[in-house]
Amino acid sequence: MAFDTETLGQALIDQKVITSEQLTQALEETERTGNPLETVLTDMDFVKLDVIHEAIASAFGMPMVTLDFKKIDEEILDIITPSSAELHRMVPFDKKADGSVSVAVADLENLSAIDDLRYTLNVDVTGALTTDEQIEKILEDYYRKKTESIAELIGDLEQVKPEDIGDEEDSAASATGPVVKLLELVLVQAVKDGASDIHFEPFEDVFKIRYRVDGSLYELVPPPKHLAPALTSRIKVMAGLKIAERRLPQDGRISTRIAGRVIDLRVSTLPTVFGESVVVRILDRESVKLELASLGFEKDVEDQLSEIILRPNGIILVTGPTGCGKTTTLYACLAALNTIDSKCITTEDPVEYDVEGIVQVPINEAVGLTYARSLRAILRQDPDRIMVGEIRDLETTQIAIQASLTGHMVLSTLHTNDAPTTVTRLIDMGTEPFLISSTIEVIVAQRLVRKICEHCKEEYQPTEEDFMRLAMPKEKTEGMKYYRGKGCPHCHNSGYRGRTGIFEMMRVTDPIRELINDRAPAVALGEKAREQGMRVLREDGLLKIGRGITTIDEITRNTVNA
Repeated sequence: MAFDTETLGQALIDQKVITSEQLTQALEETERTGNPLETVLTDMDFVKLDVIHEAIASAFGMPMVTLDFKKIDEEILDIITPSSAELHRMVPFDKKADGSVSVAVADLENLSAIDDLRYTLNVDVTGALTTDEQIEKILEDYYRKKTESIAELIGDLEQVKPEDIGDEEDSAASATGPVVKLLELVLVQAVKDGASDIHFEPFEDVFKIRYRVDGSLYELVPPPKHLAPALTSRIKVMAGLKIAERRLPQDGRISTRIAGRVIDLRVSTLPTVFGESVVVRILDRESVKLELASLGFEKDVEDQLSEIILRPNGIILVTGPTGCGKTTTLYACLAALNTIDSKCITTEDPVEYDVEGIVQVPINEAVGLTYARSLRAILRQDPDRIMVGEIRDLETTQIAIQASLTGHMVLSTLHTNDAPTTVTRLIDMGTEPFLISSTIEVIVAQRLVRKICEHCKEEYQPTEEDFMRLAMPKEKTEGMKYYRGKGCPHCHNSGYRGRTGIFEMMRVTDPIRELINDRAPAVALGEKAREQGMRVLREDGLLKIGRGITTIDEITRNTVNA
């Protein structure tokens, strides 16, 4: 069961299950270990787990039920769709003669879903509490074995008339059955397909829904256009945004569990000529592997970076365009440093990954909390390692350099095309070259490329045109084998599934420091770095082509010839 500590503690005291003294001891243990309160209470033998659940149910005036899907009629289970059961983690278990339905939830935060179900079914719905394990078992044994098709649902929605939906400013209208079913199915399917974003886009004659999977957009069967306002309102309700405000952009957040995983959804709305465009960014904490070894680094580069991040001070910069995985790389570095004897603090806009043991500060420019101001405050918090989401201006750069000079390791990102031009960018911002050369330890440029689908991978011989686009010396490509994906259901017939990184790492050695102090151009820095063993992005990509990880098309699309 998921309840906040304050609610659970007060409920247990009110039900006389534990004493105030026992709660105080348990809270101290929770603070020390980070374990949930109910786990601590049972570990300390203050109360049994089933007694906690019964006390919670009693405190909120709801019955406690034990579920067994074999004893529940399938007709009752089918009252809600698999996507709705998955998204809200609720299970119907009883239906009365008058049509009223009883549903079980394991989380008090899901009670709003019971209200939505009343609108959807147009019958009385009562709630009951059960354990998360019982909900998960029924999801696994029943709902996840049933299939739903967005195309079939949209076919049914073609019959829904605009007057059946209602006014878009009415929150009840956004909870009507067709809208709820479609959105739930879209969200669940997006998570299962590994999408990073969902785009809801209104145009003059059509309302489009598109997924971004592995960096590429795929369009779904478009729903009826008159569903657009209600669908947009439904998303805004879930994200806590103002439904009536359609003239200004809004940002919100939804935290939910889909397919048994904790998912954060970042919602952004944008007014357009034909209505509000909504983009939902999916942050799946459990699918992100925050380990350097899983990001695609070649072994020699990984070993060097692993050694550098352990240094007591200096600056590590990761560069590249938006969406190339810079933040994931920084968090992988922090994860390697996140030990009990090291204090790590991040400042980001917004915080993307919730990592145990790392203090994370969200930027809020609306109230004046900028990167520079946040970084100054962080320096008074006795940190060992600091991550700055992005270096945007001279002030932030100067504070980061000062932090490095006073004994801190600083990790940050910058928007440049490759590693050598990062130095030029910092000088253009007004940073003194001697400060850059004395603090920066390494600059990593990166891109994300799609991986060949393992289910339809085949060997092939590239054409002369392919080799011309790759533009690599013959001695580097001789004897290599080349692979591509034919396309199959596992990869949506794209030939690709998943992504990996390609990297260019420039270590700031003494010869490069001299060039930086002399304000040498980026070309000279790049030449010196390559003399010392740096592989540029395309060369790193060539290694991954040779190992059958990616294709010539992906590398030439994401890199330029050096």
